[in-house]
This record gives sequence, structure tokens and C-alpha cells, in this order.
Amino acid sequence: MRITSVFLLLVLASTDLTLTHAAEQVDKQQLKESESVAGYQPANGVVPDPATAVAIAVAVWEPIYGKKNVAEEAPYRATLKDGRWTVTGTLPKGRVGGTATAVIDKMNGRIITIFHTK
Repeated sequence: MRITSVFLLLVLASTDLTLTHAAEQVDKQQLKESESVAGYQPANGVVPDPATAVAIAVAVWEPIYGKKNVAEEAPYRATLKDGRWTVTGTLPKGRVGGTATAVIDKMNGRIITIFHTK
């Protein structure tokens, strides 16, 4: 019974590794295929307005700074210059310190930088 159990575990482990390897190969192939596809590029960029820029910034800030801290910095301000959105929080009244900042590429939505001022 013990030998059968060990054998069964080995077969299951081997199958799991084989399935994992196969899944990784499929992922690599899909990534390779997607790199050669131009994709849709909106004329006004994927981040066309301040509301979209703010939504992206908040989504990126929350895992870093925490939902509560990010919410305390509302309202947020987004300004566009040279094809880049700069999104900043607002320092709450009576608080000393800085605010979260994110710089986002208007055309492709890439996060260029994230930092917190002091």
C-alpha cells in the first residue's frame, strides 16, 4: 500500500510539472504572437482625459500606499504636459508632508514614474 501511494504521488507530481511546463509554453507563444500585433491605438491616446489618468493613478497607488491613505489625498489633480499626465493628490488640511504622484504616458498608458513627495 505504501509503495503504491508513493508511486501515485510521483506520477501526480510529474503530471503537474508537465502541465505547468505546457502552460508556460502556451503563455510564451501567446506573448510572442501578441508582440507582432499592432493593436488598437486611439487617436487621442489610451488615457484621453484627466478622469482616466486619475483612475489609473489611484489603481496603482492603492497597493503601494494603502487605500485609506490614498483616499485621504482626494481630490486628485491631473495635468497634461508634453504627452504625459501628472496626477497628484491633495494634502489634507492640517497635515504636514507630501502627496502621491504618478506620471503616465497619454498615448499608451505606461506608468513612467510613481513617487511620494515629502
